[in-house]
Amino acid sequence: MFLVYAFLVHVAFVILLPVLLVHPKLREGFLFRLGFYPPRWPGTDGRPVFWFHGASAGDLAALQPVILMVRDRRPDASVVVTTVTNSGMAMARKRLLGADAVGYLPYDLPLAVRKAVKTIKPDVLVLEYAEVWPALVRGVKRSGARIVIINGRFHERVLSRYRWFYRLIGNPLKNVDLLCMRDPAEAEHALSIGAHPERVRVTGNTKFDSCRGAEPDAEDLSGLARSLGVDGTRPVLLAGSTHEGEEGPLLDVFLALRESFPDLHLVVAPRYIERAERIASMVRERGLCCALRSAGASGEPVVVLDSVGELRAAYRLATVVFVGGSFVRRGGQNILEPAACGKPVLFGPHMENFRDSVKVLLGRGGIQVSDFKRFKRVLADLLANSEEILKLGAMAQESVSSVQGASRADAEIILQLARGVSGR
Repeated sequence: MFLVYAFLVHVAFVILLPVLLVHPKLREGFLFRLGFYPPRWPGTDGRPVFWFHGASAGDLAALQPVILMVRDRRPDASVVVTTVTNSGMAMARKRLLGADAVGYLPYDLPLAVRKAVKTIKPDVLVLEYAEVWPALVRGVKRSGARIVIINGRFHERVLSRYRWFYRLIGNPLKNVDLLCMRDPAEAEHALSIGAHPERVRVTGNTKFDSCRGAEPDAEDLSGLARSLGVDGTRPVLLAGSTHEGEEGPLLDVFLALRESFPDLHLVVAPRYIERAERIASMVRERGLCCALRSAGASGEPVVVLDSVGELRAAYRLATVVFVGGSFVRRGGQNILEPAACGKPVLFGPHMENFRDSVKVLLGRGGIQVSDFKRFKRVLADLLANSEEILKLGAMAQESVSSVQGASRADAEIILQLARGVSGR
């Protein structure tokens, strides 16, 4: 049955190759993606190798606390990290701690996978979320390594597609040693698509552990504050991970609020920084001055954060946070990260991809609003009540702390699996 998958994936590769070569998120690292890894990568020196894979920057952030715990327990081992997107690679190179090497995941072509596995020589492959690539799972399993999924999640709306596809190509979950799922409902989803009951566990979501992160260097934070025009004397609304269709209404709300709060300062951090200039133009079209973080602010009421890897630190400078991807049908973005910084968090109605985070935060420092009209009213009430802002921020931070701990459980499972490989 795997031959059916191999045929289909090769056909798809040939058809999609022109897109893969020019797509802005996927065009880099072509040799990596074909399985050509540097010959002196970790794994060639005989040390145990833990291979962690997360598709994007957000996935790698969720893996970060697990990587550090495994590294702490096994300092003799090598840690290899792969990703799919260019943003994931940028994050890995700039912010990811504990990795000996980072690269792009090979295309799920049997030959590319075989070449990658031969170079990396993993003892344990750790997949995040739903990154179950059939050729990768098969190739790693045939090498004698163990495979574990952490933060496991299979969307309910596509379970029927999983079942249909797995019947066609053979179920790759049979080659996965353990599936560590986010919650009992996700465990049921895994079982419904053919996971073996004895291999499914509920360990929680490591993104809750990754939200707090390390305290930023005071000097770096001070420099970021200067670049964003944050001087501690004005309330700061920080709009994080905004998407197309959200900035326009957000700017209209900001303009209206400045009539009552003339010192209000807005920092917009778009989900995709290539949109920064467009957002700056939207600000100027409304008669406001705007600066880019890269150029530095000098009193402008609106600043656009056009850098990678600084959003978490920027949250610490905010008075109130709005998280985007929630007023458009993008399923939301990470609301726990600003909550862990002790900030009240506002978000819109479309949080389908972060339902577990909404459950943690709603009514405990997080406020979900149905539209921008409601958003304006809630924000005005908060800006008029500094004590309420402090109270909600403390509740938000406490809420995040209460659900942490999955990383330790997952790290222990990974280490146990490693002990079962080649007697280690």
